[in-house]
Amino acid sequence: MNRKLTLIALIIFALSIACGAFGAHALKEIVAVKWQLAFETAVRYQIYGALLLLILSFQSTFHQAQFKRWIVLFLVGLACFSGSIYGLVAAEITHVNLSFLGPITPLGGLLMISSVLVIGIKYATNKAD
Repeated sequence: MNRKLTLIALIIFALSIACGAFGAHALKEIVAVKWQLAFETAVRYQIYGALLLLILSFQSTFHQAQFKRWIVLFLVGLACFSGSIYGLVAAEITHVNLSFLGPITPLGGLLMISSVLVIGIKYATNKAD
């Protein structure tokens, strides 16, 4: 087990539960339905990411150096994807122009997709198992 990755995954998981609760209760009174749905998407992908990281943390294969940089890239992508959506919703609430966050969302998604694909390819071709 990779204790550090497990801890990171559990923190991300706890934060996604807190964000989900906030979105389910507080946002209904504050923002339009489209922003509630966007927020829900960010929470959902944050939970998916936490689950993936938690699973990887219990697999000894993924503690190898060849996987670490891609796991970090996945974390960056997750932060960009969900974080940019959270920021856009916060901008809607506060009426602050954070439109620059819009293009960060798909970049975060692309980072998550590519890192998971590379992790999968590296796992499939790993000779250490």
